[in-house]
Amino acid sequence: MFKAYKYRISPTNLQKELIAKHIGSSRFVYNFALETKISVYLGSKQNLSSFDLIKKLPELKKEYEWLKEVNSQSLQQSIQNMDIAFKKFFKGAGFPKFKSKHKGRQSFSVPQNVIVENDLLIIPKFKEGLDIVLHRPIKGIIKSATISVTPTGKYFASILVDTNEIIPQKAAINESTTIGIDLGIKDFAITSEGEVFENPKYLRKAQDKLKYVQRKYSKNKGKRTKKRLALLHEKVVNKRKDFLHKTSTKLIRENQTICLEDLAVKNMVKNYCLAQAISDASWSAFVSMLEYKADWHGVNILRIGRFAPSSKTCSCCGYINKELTLKDREWTCKSCNSVLDRDVNAAINIKSFALKNHLSKELTLKNQDELPTLVGVLTPEAHPIAYGVGG
Repeated sequence: MFKAYKYRISPTNLQKELIAKHIGSSRFVYNFALETKISVYLGSKQNLSSFDLIKKLPELKKEYEWLKEVNSQSLQQSIQNMDIAFKKFFKGAGFPKFKSKHKGRQSFSVPQNVIVENDLLIIPKFKEGLDIVLHRPIKGIIKSATISVTPTGKYFASILVDTNEIIPQKAAINESTTIGIDLGIKDFAITSEGEVFENPKYLRKAQDKLKYVQRKYSKNKGKRTKKRLALLHEKVVNKRKDFLHKTSTKLIRENQTICLEDLAVKNMVKNYCLAQAISDASWSAFVSMLEYKADWHGVNILRIGRFAPSSKTCSCCGYINKELTLKDREWTCKSCNSVLDRDVNAAINIKSFALKNHLSKELTLKNQDELPTLVGVLTPEAHPIAYGVGG
């Protein structure tokens, strides 16, 4: 099992310059490889592999000698990252984009020769070591590291480790240890047990300060104002991550099976009225946390289709209220007269639909295993007409 540990590092001024060279060179090589791959494919319909592009690095270093100042393995890894992005594109992800030094994550990877000892991170080209704050011990064999810098000037090292732990088997699916979760905007998450996780709305709460600083930065693009704006955004991100981690960990530890709705977040944010609220909730990041933590702890994740009428279906009798709108937070079932809370009712239905889908799949697989074999049954003697014999 692989896990990543993220630590704060404190490089010297000379080390900061060398880190900036690594980040810039990795970005340059990534963009060069992407441009080369696109132009060759458009010209000759030839798909260059990562190995073909890595072979071009010696020639590139002759033309741009400053590339020799950085770790060659980091440059090779940058090309491999571009190739991985292309493979994801062919599997349905977005087309790879050229990297910018003004936007996106500023980082570079070190795929080998990573050593942590005596509160120092030792990587190629940094033999004297980078001061690292080991706030928790590293458990496992170090495989690689990624050095990153935030817009506020903070440096971090994300260290990938092989823990040598066996991924636990998934727990048996039982209705009593299963919950359904309905993700929302008014409340962040509501479970089928009636537990409510309030939406902290960190971005909305910080909106007044952000607008004020943004207006100042628009008038005078100074470094101090830019850093202040970056700090405000960083605080919002850190608060949100902390909330998502605590909520996902609590749900994983307390349940053996979690049922979710397959939400099309990319399509939902196209609604300009709800886009900011949906982005602030970070449903996609929350679901990703649930998924990898579920693998660590042997918890099942079941999903239902995004078009399943979880909110409109009465969880008591199954009646479907086709007249239900988004503003209706409570509604009364016309069939059984039950008064239903929209979100709790949806969570109960998500659990019910997911368990039914799982049961039907199990029965299908079981029935397939029990089907009698037809080998040797259809013979000319038994069915002469089917084989064109006689008749």
